Amino acid sequence: MESPWKLLYLLEPAPITLIMTALAVTFGSAFRALNYGKEMERNRDMSEASIILDRSQALMIPVMSSCSLLLMFYLFSSVSQLLTAFTAIASVSSLFFCLSPYVAYVKSHYGLADPFVSRCCSKSITRTQGLLLLACSMTVAAWLVSGHWVLNNLLGISICVAFVSHVRLPNIKICAILLACLFVYDIFWVFFSERFFGANVMVSVATQQASNPVHTVANSLSLPGLQLITKKLELPVKIVFPRNLLGGAVPGGNARDFMMLGLGDMAIPAMLLALVLCFDYRKSRDPVSLLDLYSSKGHKYIWYALPGYAIGLVTALAAGVLTRSPQPALLYLVPSTLGPVIISSWVRRELGELWEGSIQNLSDKARQIEV
Repeated sequence: MESPWKLLYLLEPAPITLIMTALAVTFGSAFRALNYGKEMERNRDMSEASIILDRSQALMIPVMSSCSLLLMFYLFSSVSQLLTAFTAIASVSSLFFCLSPYVAYVKSHYGLADPFVSRCCSKSITRTQGLLLLACSMTVAAWLVSGHWVLNNLLGISICVAFVSHVRLPNIKICAILLACLFVYDIFWVFFSERFFGANVMVSVATQQASNPVHTVANSLSLPGLQLITKKLELPVKIVFPRNLLGGAVPGGNARDFMMLGLGDMAIPAMLLALVLCFDYRKSRDPVSLLDLYSSKGHKYIWYALPGYAIGLVTALAAGVLTRSPQPALLYLVPSTLGPVIISSWVRRELGELWEGSIQNLSDKARQIEV
């Protein structure tokens, strides 16, 4: 056990940046999920409807995650290039999803013409969408070439936002089942996997670097500029910050030179936040915007879950500093986020509605407000 004075490390730029980024991504993912649900209902577009998890799916997520973890632990070197290619495709799609609302806002604000230029997969593509898709593809290509941690974080954040928007929880009961299972999952694979598999499976997988297929192809074709392409890549399944943040870091450097936080440690709490945001939206009498968060008009449960997430994350980082060992973040995040929501809803006598409730049609409420 280290001296408590070691906790002063959490005041350095890298930990503070990590904490602030995680908070922003978690809240932003939840708010984007709420708006995405309203957009789909308003436009009657069910082709991209979110997946609403049921009990069996919630129970299967930790099981499938464990199988994937073992697969990557034993066969990572064999499938790393395939994983990189799949991740690149998912990153383009996720980045496009995240940036589309901002592009649409700029287009409508300035009244820009946006004619249809092509049709793909039964969907019409406008000129703006085509340019955005090209920009997203170039961003992913830059990541494949450089492997820079900033691009890695950008793609990881976009994947997190897209996942939370498309995979939803119907009520607190299913949420509690999922979080309880992942609570056990995280503890086992971080603290006890070494006893069964000879190594810390979670840490081994999280710190492994994937082979870069772009480098492999360029090397086989003897293309010029091969030295500019990184051989190994950090997959965007986590956000990373150099411990010496102000001093910078070399792409592809040692994993020990970076602080990291898995996407699951942001996406899973964000699913809870998205659930309570949706609940508060249904309970409020008026449409709630981002500017209304500081009023009593709505979003009351978010102010229990979000500070709880901050407290849990800081506690996890502090435990890692004091013990000098990896910590399962969900060990701290699950009680600090789910606990305050359940207790506050019980005090407000809304626990039953939140526990058994289901995601209603958000457009029905919007139509009632309009009437």
